[in-house]
Amino acid sequence: MKIITTNKYARSSYDITDKFEAGLVLTGPEIKSIRAGQISLKGSYGRLRDGELWLTNAHIAPYHQGVPANYDPLRPRKLLLRKHETNQLIGKINEQGLTLLPLTIYIKHNVAKLEIALARGLKKHDKRTKIKTKEINRDIARKLRRK
Repeated sequence: MKIITTNKYARSSYDITDKFEAGLVLTGPEIKSIRAGQISLKGSYGRLRDGELWLTNAHIAPYHQGVPANYDPLRPRKLLLRKHETNQLIGKINEQGLTLLPLTIYIKHNVAKLEIALARGLKKHDKRTKIKTKEINRDIARKLRRK
């Protein structure tokens, strides 16, 4: 498994509850561009449309050796999940008001996979406490290494 990119903002600003692995519907030049590392998940999210899940705002740069003339790097891309996983995600998104966020994109068995998560946005004071506990744990680890 080769990790291509991660969404650092999602891990710091959201409380992640469940994680899922999803496939992506891509064109030929898009997968070549992803293999080259030319993808950004910043600001992207999952959206429910017509009973299907879509990845929105993920920027895949045009492949340098050939792209169709009307290529849109921000086009929505369909997520491929099992039917029971899709139904579970749809239910939680509608009932609990959770957000669907992409965490990482990686290559597994020569196929691009996306790790998506159900997440709830953190309040400002929650972010502060998360940062504080992270700093405390870092200080403890430093002191233990010195001994």
